[in-house]
Amino acid sequence: MLAALAAALLALLVAAPSALADTFTPESGGSPNADDIDTLYKITLYVAIVIFLIVEGTLIWSLVRYRSRRAGPDAVQIRGNTPLEVGWTVAAAMILVVLTVVTFLYLPNIENPPESGPNGLSASQTSFASIDQPAPPGNRPSLTIEVNGQQYLWRFDYPGKRQLFSYHTMVVPVDTTVVLRITGSDVIHSWWIPELGGKADGVPGHINETWFKIPPDKAGTTFRGQCAELCGPGHADMRAAVRAVTPEEYQSWAEEQATAIEESGKLLAEQRKGREGEESP
Repeated sequence: MLAALAAALLALLVAAPSALADTFTPESGGSPNADDIDTLYKITLYVAIVIFLIVEGTLIWSLVRYRSRRAGPDAVQIRGNTPLEVGWTVAAAMILVVLTVVTFLYLPNIENPPESGPNGLSASQTSFASIDQPAPPGNRPSLTIEVNGQQYLWRFDYPGKRQLFSYHTMVVPVDTTVVLRITGSDVIHSWWIPELGGKADGVPGHINETWFKIPPDKAGTTFRGQCAELCGPGHADMRAAVRAVTPEEYQSWAEEQATAIEESGKLLAEQRKGREGEESP
């Protein structure tokens, strides 16, 4: 029975990655840092599963093997087993050491933005500024976007000589390192697009940084997420999206968006002048 149970559990573990993809593990596939987070999580999870099976298997075996029987002998009172207790204490400590080393091996690739790829933006039109993470290496341009959490929407300000911003949906070119500078304008929010990496809080008066780099084959994909910090009664509706496009499509969108913003500004200014003229005697 125990062998059958162990075989069934093993079969479930083998089938889990395909049948329950990203159900019990972080979403990934949209950015290298998200992939590293997912890998690190799975390493820890699989080690924990092995430990769980050993502990629970030993417990079940002990309950069955040494269960009380009518004609059986009286239970033996055992004071302890020092070598066994020292052994599992040392083993647990070694497992923690190994997991710590593996974590620190993955952390640099999760925290530090890499260089943009050859299929990313071809002309440097951005500037990079950060507080506690290094600039992307190399001479290829990166894209720095200011992210502002507001009750209950996200505003994205893009670099460039012309004013360029968008709400709810961030548009970015593929194969380009996108650096996000995240803050909040009222209360604490939390930026989270699961497939593009970890969470980053938007705190009023403070800037947090994160990054992602979407592969070229993901052009046309929209990644969705939400605010991950309870920020008020409209928190559930504070969603966000990142739309990946080719660099050429990004350039076209940026020109059209900037022109639309300028035209809207001129129209608003004309309306204000008209109202001021009507109000004046």
